[in-house]
Formats: sequence, C-alpha cells, structure tokens
Amino acid sequence: MNKSTFTGTIISIQPRIRLTRSFDEASHTYLGYAIKLEGELDGEETIFSIGIGKAAHVKHQFKVNDIISGECVPVPDPDMEPVEYYKVSKLKVISTGEQGSNSSPWELVPPELEVYRERGHRRLAARTYDTKCSSCMWGARMPVEIIVDNWNPRSRKKYRFETFCYGPLNCKLYKAGPNRKVEGRNGMVYVEEDWVDQMAVEHRGEDE
Repeated sequence: MNKSTFTGTIISIQPRIRLTRSFDEASHTYLGYAIKLEGELDGEETIFSIGIGKAAHVKHQFKVNDIISGECVPVPDPDMEPVEYYKVSKLKVISTGEQGSNSSPWELVPPELEVYRERGHRRLAARTYDTKCSSCMWGARMPVEIIVDNWNPRSRKKYRFETFCYGPLNCKLYKAGPNRKVEGRNGMVYVEEDWVDQMAVEHRGEDE
C-alpha cells in the first residue's frame, strides 16, 4: 500500500480509544493517540487526522502547536478508528510550538493512557465536543462497535461515534447531552442512565 507523506501543525491530540457495546455492557480498547493536523498531506493543504501508538507519544510528548512530519497509511475500516490515517512512520518533530491553553479546553501534553483508564469518562454532547472540546486533551471521540445480539457475537453489528469527557468534573464547558441508547436482540433497547457516568467518576473530586 502506498504511504502518504505529511507535515502539519497539531491542532488537537486526544486518546485514541475504541468502545465496544453489547446491550448494557461496554469495554474499551486503548489504541494510542489521535492527532488532528493542519498542514500538507501529499502536497495538498488540508486538515487531517493520524493515529499514533503509545510509545511514539511517550518518546515525543506531543502537544497542540507542535509541527511534525512523517508517513502514514489510510485506515482500512473508518468505522473502527477515530482517525483517517495510521501506521505512522518516519515521525519527526520539526518544531516545538508554544504551550496552548492550560485551562478548559486543556491543550497540554496528554497523559499516559493508564491515566484515562483510571479517571473514567462521562458522556459529552456531540455539539459541545465539536464547538468547544475538540482541542482538549480530556476530550475523546470514540468509534463504537455495537454487538446487537450478545448471544451471537458474530451476528450483525452496528457502528457509530460517541464523544466523551475525561476532564475535571467542574469544567464550565461540559454538557452531557442526551442519554445514549443501545440496540439489543429482539428489538430491545438499553438506555444508559446518568448513574453509569456518576459511578465511572465517583472516585474523583470536583476539580479533578
């Protein structure tokens, strides 16, 4: 497969996580980090996104405003990834940019993936994510695979994207949005109530 070459300024870096739902059960796959760039892809000016692994971020400590370059490959299944390109190689930091916002939306160096796992997330309204949280290191846009028939995991699956917040509970930008619904077998529907989010973050203080 032909590789694309890119150079761009980071406008967002967030955790790259896939969510699998099966009625009232949910599990996460921690893939690395999702980086949105403004720059050149194969010589054309554009905004695009790449996925990197945990080790690359540990090495380079990327943040908003850094300028980077490398090569990448289109993801084979856009339903299963929050980014357009992955398998990044020849990754270089051309210049380290100025520090971004150190309050909401937080534009610092994102922590290790284990920190996100420990913190837990709350659902985040898609519109709020798009307009206020897309550059925040605590935001996440996850591809979701829904196993409709949990008695037969090989049966029909559905796909969508959901947005989440790992940030401080007192963030003034936060809006939950509507409760999420998950289709199940025989036309059943599971509604993820507010207590699910409350349990996920109950170990944190308001400013954590």
